[in-house]
Amino acid sequence: MDLTGLTLRVAAARPHVLLAAVPGGTAVRLAAERLLRARDWPRASTPAQADLLFVAGPDLPELRTPLERLWRDMPAPRARVHARTADEVEDALNAGRALLGPPAVRHASAAPPADAGGHREGDHGARERHEGDDQTPGHDGHGDHGGHGGHGGHGGHGGGQTEMPGGLPMAGQGADRDGLTLDQLHLPLGPFLADWPAGLTVRLVLQGDVVQRVDVDEPARPIDDAAAEAFWVHPWLRAASGEPVPVGEAVRRRAAAHLDSLGRLLAVAGWPAEAVRARRLRDDLLYGAPGAAVAPRLERFTRRVGRSRTLAWLTRGIGVVTAQKAREAGVGGPAARAGGDVTSRYRQWLADIRHDLPRLEDPAPLDVAVEDSPRGPWSAEHPPSAALIALLPRLLEGAELAAARLVVASLDPDPDELVSRGVVEVARG
Repeated sequence: MDLTGLTLRVAAARPHVLLAAVPGGTAVRLAAERLLRARDWPRASTPAQADLLFVAGPDLPELRTPLERLWRDMPAPRARVHARTADEVEDALNAGRALLGPPAVRHASAAPPADAGGHREGDHGARERHEGDDQTPGHDGHGDHGGHGGHGGHGGHGGGQTEMPGGLPMAGQGADRDGLTLDQLHLPLGPFLADWPAGLTVRLVLQGDVVQRVDVDEPARPIDDAAAEAFWVHPWLRAASGEPVPVGEAVRRRAAAHLDSLGRLLAVAGWPAEAVRARRLRDDLLYGAPGAAVAPRLERFTRRVGRSRTLAWLTRGIGVVTAQKAREAGVGGPAARAGGDVTSRYRQWLADIRHDLPRLEDPAPLDVAVEDSPRGPWSAEHPPSAALIALLPRLLEGAELAAARLVVASLDPDPDELVSRGVVEVARG
C-alpha cells in the first residue's frame, strides 16, 4: 500500500489550515475564514494539527522568524502560502491544496523555480512552499511542544532564560508576590496564537499559574505602509480625510467588528458553536445583508449569549477595570462604558450591536467626532487600540494564566490601527 500517496491525498482533499494573520491583514483573514467555512476545510489551532500554513496580510520582516518557527513545527506533508490581499485568497488556497496533492498533481500545477528563501512565486500572486514525500513527521526535531505550538512556535521567550530540548523554556527562580521564592517561567503569548490579535506578542513571567510580570512588544510594521489597512476603522479614516461616508456603513462595520471580537472570546471560552454563529453574522453584515433580514438572528444571538449563566460564571471577576480607571488610561469606547470585568465587556458589545441594528441603512454623513470607531473615539494621533494594549499589563499582572487569554479577548485590541497607512502618515507628520 502506498501510505505516502494516501496521506497526501487525504491532506489535499480537506487540508487543516493554520491561519497566521499579520497586522494590516484583517481583510485577508476575513476572506480566508469565510472561504474556509464555505469549503468545510477545518481550522488548525496549533502547528501540530496543520497541513497548510496560510499567511494573511502584508510582508512584515519582524515576523519572519516566528513564521519560520511555525513552519518548522508543522509535520510533513505540509504546504505554505501567503496572500497579501483579499483578492489573492482563493488562488492561494487552491495553490496550497495542489501543493499537498500527490506528485503528479503538484507537477501539473508546478510554480516557477524557488527563490533563495525557498519560496515560489506563482502567477496567482501568493507565495508558496511545500514539503512532502521524503519527509516524516517531526523531521526537524520540533514537535508541538506539549500543545503550545499555537504560541507562535515559542518565538523568542525573552528574558534570556535557558531552553530545554524542544524549545520549552526552563524555569528560573524569583520572589513571588508574597515574598516567597518560586520557580519562574517566561512564556510568550503570540504573535500567531489562535483567536488572538494579529501579530501581538505579550510576554508573561509566571510563578506557578500566576502572572507576575507582563511586557508587550511593539507591533511589527510592514515593509510598505500602503499595504497595511486598518480594516475595522476604514470608514472613519475615509471620513477624517473628507470623504462622505454614510453612518449606516460605519455602524455596520462597527457591529461586525464587535461580532468578530465576540467570536474570538467565545472560542477562547470554549463555546465554538456560538463563535461560528458570531462569525457568520459578522460576514452577513460585511457583505451587505439587509438589516431586516439579519436582525432576527442577531437578536437571538445576543439574547442567547447575554443570558448565558455559564459564560458569565466563567468570566465574572476577571480583568476588572472601572470606567474611571479606563478613562484615566486613555481607554474609551465599549471597554470604558462597560466599567467592569470580562462579563461586563462582552455584554457591552452585545448592547452596542443591538443599538446599531436599526441604523444599518442610515444615509446621514458620518461625523467621526460623534460616532465612535469599534474600540473607541477615533484619532489617528492616538488610536484607541494603543490605549487598550497599554492597559494589558495592569489587568494581567496578578491574574491566573487561564484567565489571561479571556482578558485579552475581552479587550481585543486591533494592531491594524497602529500600522495602517493613515495612522503611520499622521505619526510621521
